[in-house]
Amino acid sequence: MDGVLLLDKPAGMTSHDCVNIVRKVLKTKKVGHTGTLDPSVTGVLPICVGRATKISQFLTANEKEYLGEVTIGFSTTTEDADGDVVEKKVVDRVMTKEEVLDVLKSMLGTSIQVPPMYSAVKVNGKKLYEYARAGIEVERPQREVTIYELELLGDLHQTEDGCVKFSFRVKGSKGLFVRTVAVTIGEKLGYPAHMSHLRRIASGVFKISDCLTIDAFKEKVEQETLTLLTLEEAMADFPSVIVDSWVEKLVRNGVQLYPKQVNHTKHSPVALFNQNGQCLAVYEKHPTNDIYRSMRGFF
Repeated sequence: MDGVLLLDKPAGMTSHDCVNIVRKVLKTKKVGHTGTLDPSVTGVLPICVGRATKISQFLTANEKEYLGEVTIGFSTTTEDADGDVVEKKVVDRVMTKEEVLDVLKSMLGTSIQVPPMYSAVKVNGKKLYEYARAGIEVERPQREVTIYELELLGDLHQTEDGCVKFSFRVKGSKGLFVRTVAVTIGEKLGYPAHMSHLRRIASGVFKISDCLTIDAFKEKVEQETLTLLTLEEAMADFPSVIVDSWVEKLVRNGVQLYPKQVNHTKHSPVALFNQNGQCLAVYEKHPTNDIYRSMRGFF
């Protein structure tokens, strides 16, 4: 079986746990996910099966969308509800919806973000959370991220222990840590904060409405009604070019291409399709000249 399974990841499971379940149910080892979701986070998790594992590196979408909840009043080591409390500050005043809306509006656009210590970002070949668990503080790489949309959902809720909670929807670029967005919201309001809930509802063209729960996935396999997205369907959002039959032969042999052979595209990387609609490979522009070279073939 080849294709992409859109899974609605449950809370309490790692992305790798989900991969292991799919491997066992489909009885195949060629399974991989397209980007880690933290164990407490639910939602869209594309999983590649069979031949589609060749495209997994290209399915880390540039845009992702989440529904989250921020708790104002205390921060944690992990920036989410799973960590130990770092700082507390009782919200002893009335926090208004208007000031929250002003803060959210101020965060739209491009900024520099520092990833949390408890994250899978690698520094010198090791993941940051490995350093964090060992009690080692390392310099974290800054990254440019963009928040396209940041919307307050519903009202603010005051808790008995002096915190304020509210829900939000955010659409952001690849690499955006929503945990850090929640912390920044708190800082701008003058309080420590953390992300208390998160659900990914979209990853590029993949939507939560198209996802299967693990139970629904197992049931469809038992009933032999499971269908996966084809490699071509999964790459529908990727920049693409249709090549003629002569160039197709070159692509199948991994030959480098001139700009005219990829229709003078401005994209790099770019997916090359043949005239029958089959996705052949992904090519990228050479860093020192105009030649396009193969990154990965799909045949």
